[in-house]
Amino acid sequence: MTARPLRELLRVPAGQRLDLGRRDPAATPAGPADKAAGRAATAAMAQPLGSFQERLYAASTAGDRRRLLLVLQGMDTSGKGGTVKHVAGLFNPSGCRIKAFKAPTAEEREHPFLWRVRKALPQPGEIGVFDRSHYEDVLIARVRELVPPDRVERRYAEINRFEESLADDGVTVVKAFLHISYEEQRARLLARLDNPDKHWKFSPDDIDERALWPAYQEAYELALERCSTGAAPWFVVPADHKWYRNWAISKLLLEHLEEIGPRYPPGDFDVGECRARLLAT
Repeated sequence: MTARPLRELLRVPAGQRLDLGRRDPAATPAGPADKAAGRAATAAMAQPLGSFQERLYAASTAGDRRRLLLVLQGMDTSGKGGTVKHVAGLFNPSGCRIKAFKAPTAEEREHPFLWRVRKALPQPGEIGVFDRSHYEDVLIARVRELVPPDRVERRYAEINRFEESLADDGVTVVKAFLHISYEEQRARLLARLDNPDKHWKFSPDDIDERALWPAYQEAYELALERCSTGAAPWFVVPADHKWYRNWAISKLLLEHLEEIGPRYPPGDFDVGECRARLLAT
């Protein structure tokens, strides 16, 4: 029996109710047996991922507009930065475009919420990674009531239209929600407190945000339900085990790049003639 693709196992079905409480953050669906095997399997994907990246870039030199965008969302400590380090590190950095979205600047607040996102999109042939994204505008904006509720409601449809337009323009959008448990987040925050070298990553505000955990879970459920579409589905990646998170994201990227199937473009010159000329020099 052929194993099901990981993207089928982790995908949020379009139009279906999502209950994150029924998805185990410590699960390892279809994953390697343990941490050591997971790390080895992730490392083994470096070569095929790098090959696909090179072919994707090469195809763009002949006019192919296809590219890939990985969108990472999750609660604090879920591992967005770690994923960028361990997974994006498998690629050639010259062909990657990585953007970490912070709180909007004064200039960005003067524009529609998708304005700054459009500016950060990968170009044809590139692999883009968003550490947080336009979904902050229906997550923290909803929980913290930064904009009126009716505006948040309109944004779900705006996001779907935006992502559909990306797909129409050759962008494969891979959206991953890094699903961490309440208990695991506490453990990771405590680890930051216990290590002076990690204090720069900690803020007392992190404790206040934990008090809003149920509201954030509800906001994520709504965003994933309403914005998991055929053009840009969401994937729920269990993230309590860092090794599994890294393996799963790498596997999702590999599956999508295999589907894109980029090829090296043929040369537009006479190989034999060029060889003869070169040998004559």
